[in-house]
Amino acid sequence: MIPPVEAPRGRGYRRPMAGWWRRNPYFFWYMVREVTAVGVAVYALVLLAGVVCLARGEPAWNGWLAAMRSPVSIALHLLLLAGMVCHAWSWFDIMPKTMLFVGGKRVEASTITRAGWVVAVVAAIALYVVARMLRP
Repeated sequence: MIPPVEAPRGRGYRRPMAGWWRRNPYFFWYMVREVTAVGVAVYALVLLAGVVCLARGEPAWNGWLAAMRSPVSIALHLLLLAGMVCHAWSWFDIMPKTMLFVGGKRVEASTITRAGWVVAVVAAIALYVVARMLRP
């Protein structure tokens, strides 16, 4: 049988936790990155809803498209776009800390960050071009 654990008698020092993430810029940007990840998940759910509507048939798909054209949806998309840009920026800022060597050679942090942005922009442009070409 395990003996019960007694609670400490004195309160001792308790570090205040309110606003802990606002005191240090590192933790502030960590929390911003975590919050923007929620926005990425919300947008994934929006796209998943579109795929479900597409599977249900043309009326459901047209209803989803109409919902995406509403002013509220456009405002939500602009807000989510800003969140995703902030999320991408924070990840590209972290990337050099995880990828110091490429091919056995040390690479400058700014080079890694810029390369990440170039790849992201090129991929976005390519996706836009393909989407425009497939549009009826």
